Amino acid sequence: VRAYAGHLREGDRLILKAPQALMAPRLRRGGCLVANPDYLDADYFTHRFYAPAVRLLHERLAGILFEQEYRRAAERDAVEDEAADLERFFRRIPPDKRYHLELRTDAYLAEPLFAVLARTGVGQALSHWTWLPPLAEQLELAGGRFFNEGGEVLVRLMTPHRVRYAEAFALAHPFDRLVEGMLSERMLVEAAAVMRAAIAAGRHVTVIVNNRAGGNAPLIAERL
Repeated sequence: VRAYAGHLREGDRLILKAPQALMAPRLRRGGCLVANPDYLDADYFTHRFYAPAVRLLHERLAGILFEQEYRRAAERDAVEDEAADLERFFRRIPPDKRYHLELRTDAYLAEPLFAVLARTGVGQALSHWTWLPPLAEQLELAGGRFFNEGGEVLVRLMTPHRVRYAEAFALAHPFDRLVEGMLSERMLVEAAAVMRAAIAAGRHVTVIVNNRAGGNAPLIAERL
């Protein structure tokens, strides 16, 4: 992060992703999944990630993204239990208006989780990703609400629907052009619609574009 800060120009901002070790209830070790002792550990986040990030970046830290990995049905807790765990975590970490949560399990795009976001002021990161519903449906499930207390909306264009990471990487590589048939017109249209809705609600929108969404991130952004 110190190296990043040394290369930033006036007005540049960074959005940092919290470590997987904080957001994954189980980690793969030696070919097996084992319980993660640091899962949703508020002290871990506060002292090992948040404090140094704020110290090194100051106002150039635009946001912190908590990416919750996809949970298969056999591995996931009930929505109400997950909501309670997340609310407990967000209430124990330092108050900040720059937090966003990306829920990659469609079953968790439900009112108990949205109610937690509304109460804590944590934003819902809308993500065009392999196993998630379309962007417009994600926003509709949230009742068209934007939760971030700081007035920010975060959108991520990651992978085509139903295309896994490795397959998307192989299709997009070497990331120097748009790939025929890979870039979703619906993704672009719905991302633009989300942007318009957020701006109309007085929000500031940041869109993060990945090469794997269609071949080349700058060209995707240009189309958007």
